[in-house]
Amino acid sequence: MMLGRRLWIATLVICITIVKAQNVTHCSSSCGDIHNISFPFRLKADPHDCGDSRFELDCQNNRTVISLGTLIGSDAGIYNVLEINYDNFIIRAIDPGVEHQISRNCTTSPNNFHMFAPTAPTFSSTDSSSPILYVNCLSTANSSSYVETTFCGSQNKTTSSSSQSHSYLTVGQDMTISDLAENCSVEMVAWTSARGLSADNNSLSSINAALTDGFELSWKRALLCRECDVRGAFCFEDDGYRCSNPCYSYYVTERFPLPCRLSHNGVLTTIYVGSVTFSILSLRFLFGLVFLIALVVHKWRRRHLSMYQSIEDFLQIQSNLVPIKYSYSEIKKMTNKFKEKLGEGAYGTVFKGKLRSGPFVAVKMMHKSMTSGQEFISEVSTIGRIHHVNVVQLIGFCVEGSKRALVYDFMPNGSLDKYIFQQEGTISLSYKQMFDISLGVTRGVEYLHRGCDMQILHFDIKPHNILLDENFSPKISDFGLAKLYPTDDSIVSLTAARGTMGYMAPELFYKNIGGISYKADVYSYGMLLMEMAGRRKNMNPFDDHLSQIYFPTWVYDQFNEGNDIEIHDTTDEERRMVKRMIIVALWCIQMKPADRPAMNKVVEMLEGDDELLQMPPRPFIAPREINAGDVIETIRISSDILGC
Repeated sequence: MMLGRRLWIATLVICITIVKAQNVTHCSSSCGDIHNISFPFRLKADPHDCGDSRFELDCQNNRTVISLGTLIGSDAGIYNVLEINYDNFIIRAIDPGVEHQISRNCTTSPNNFHMFAPTAPTFSSTDSSSPILYVNCLSTANSSSYVETTFCGSQNKTTSSSSQSHSYLTVGQDMTISDLAENCSVEMVAWTSARGLSADNNSLSSINAALTDGFELSWKRALLCRECDVRGAFCFEDDGYRCSNPCYSYYVTERFPLPCRLSHNGVLTTIYVGSVTFSILSLRFLFGLVFLIALVVHKWRRRHLSMYQSIEDFLQIQSNLVPIKYSYSEIKKMTNKFKEKLGEGAYGTVFKGKLRSGPFVAVKMMHKSMTSGQEFISEVSTIGRIHHVNVVQLIGFCVEGSKRALVYDFMPNGSLDKYIFQQEGTISLSYKQMFDISLGVTRGVEYLHRGCDMQILHFDIKPHNILLDENFSPKISDFGLAKLYPTDDSIVSLTAARGTMGYMAPELFYKNIGGISYKADVYSYGMLLMEMAGRRKNMNPFDDHLSQIYFPTWVYDQFNEGNDIEIHDTTDEERRMVKRMIIVALWCIQMKPADRPAMNKVVEMLEGDDELLQMPPRPFIAPREINAGDVIETIRISSDILGC
């Protein structure tokens, strides 16, 4: 009896909440060229009971503006409102930077440099939305889809400074990163409704006209489902928008047919509260127990479905620029039901697959335990924009409910670690090959730091994440821990340390050493380079000589005392290469971030003259320099952490 009374009170509270949600004053205001701003929109200066706070606009300098961000959480930008169509539930906005094309000889640049479509929780992009890519090329692009122009004020807004570069505009609709012309990079992205544009036949005037036309956002679902959202129920599209009734769960086999219909403003027209109350009272405790179990299952399913939907929404917004989207059945088919396993990491298992067109691929199935989905979003949003010979190419992805997969180019020679730490059955690489691989990795990391419109910090540079193609050309992989930051951010923020023990920079643990920056990747690269040169792990507690347990300090002492390292079966040139690699590695693993070189400087040091390469200061204190009584225990703990 008490249970029935409580459920009756809960149902009454829901109904009162819905009535309050509908008690909104329909005001009307104007700003500049936009007149009759009415429900659900409101201006920031309007009374609080006007319109819906989720649809708030602002009036700045006699222009109606709206604040929009992206689904991956970038800073919001200000856009001018061009039109509000209440019949079609469409609002048309434009980036202020491209609203007025000041010259026929150049194209103005957007103020907001969003790689992804601008939006907000209450809006969704329309099918007509398309990106206009501002592309800079080091050589002429021979393609009809590229329209040559000059970016007005580009010296302030782009990252390219070469006087020999060529500027182009191209329509990014249905374009993947692999379609980008060779030696070209995307400088900026502006969004438009793309009326009158095609993928391969445009003129500068037609693109400029499309830019000044702005882009469209729809608020239809957010408006028609507002009562549904208030009640915490599901709103789905079925010949209009319909709402599942909160009085029962879809996961209960025998449910009460309580209709819930939405009108133009999402008004709840009918609820049979009496039927629910009478049924609950008659079934008493037994039905209450079943209902409680069903409610727990419903909330659990809803929480997980919401997480999966957020990933779906993110990838749907990026469909114009990211690689191919595969279904889970296609993933199973290309991997022959996950028959051949290539390896397993912290975030997923990798299987060998084959595309219908013939090439082999590597398919990474993400672990279900990674429930936040952030590693998946990070990897797609990061590597999906990269096009470099020393970074692994993302071909496609799959997201269906809890199943998430990434499809990469297949690297037949596997990862670098099995060549550094010689494994049975693998061929031995020459020191010249090791040196060439180190140069390729250097150029790849340098590109991540300085080659894109955002700086990409990898945070997990290690031998296992360096893959080798059929020609032993290195490819940086596994961007699950990567973070994107503006290029002008010298110091970045992290909520927790990330990376692999033995390769993590000390500032990730000790804040007094210095701020976290791209120099953390430089440190990881230095530890990798040291292992490539020594062909052994930097920490080896099983070494016969106690002085050689920590390789970096041992080799530093050898060089500092004027001794050379004995390397059997090598030429003089190879010994010089190894010494150069070790000295550069010692520079990269300096304790203070400020003492480490940038990756472009590392390239110069590796390719430069040996006589100009100076010895750095001693990197840091090694385990062998701790009190003798603690050495063995320190080594044992370190070996457990490093997996030696």
